[in-house]
Amino acid sequence: MKEYIINRVHELYWNNDINCAGTTIICLSELFEISVEQQTIWSAVGMHGAGGYRAQCGLVEGALMFMGIYLHMLGKTGDEIVSACYNFASSFDKTFGSLRCFELRPTGFLESDPPHMCEKLTCSGIEFAYQYILEITGQ
Repeated sequence: MKEYIINRVHELYWNNDINCAGTTIICLSELFEISVEQQTIWSAVGMHGAGGYRAQCGLVEGALMFMGIYLHMLGKTGDEIVSACYNFASSFDKTFGSLRCFELRPTGFLESDPPHMCEKLTCSGIEFAYQYILEITGQ
């Protein structure tokens, strides 16, 4: 699973130029073997720190979007999904030190930044989300 995430993130970043939120949704949907509508991927296009504003991290946003889809498919109630999302955000914050792109990517989005600067963080964030979802669904 870890090797799959590393390879898939690299492919989506470098070959398709998909941002962290879209990459998270795609990777999680593939890992959990469910299809996600193309419109969902399109909706994530501006979610890399709120379009580069450096607000909420796209790894968090992508994972939350995926959990809403996946947990709904498993028959969870709205309240259960909200609780799972809250707990994910709390766990992500404790593990990574923030939910904000501003803190996770301290240089922001400068022209001088290397491409796909958050690739390693993306792999860690997706693995974290995958393990979290496995845990809460008892898989």
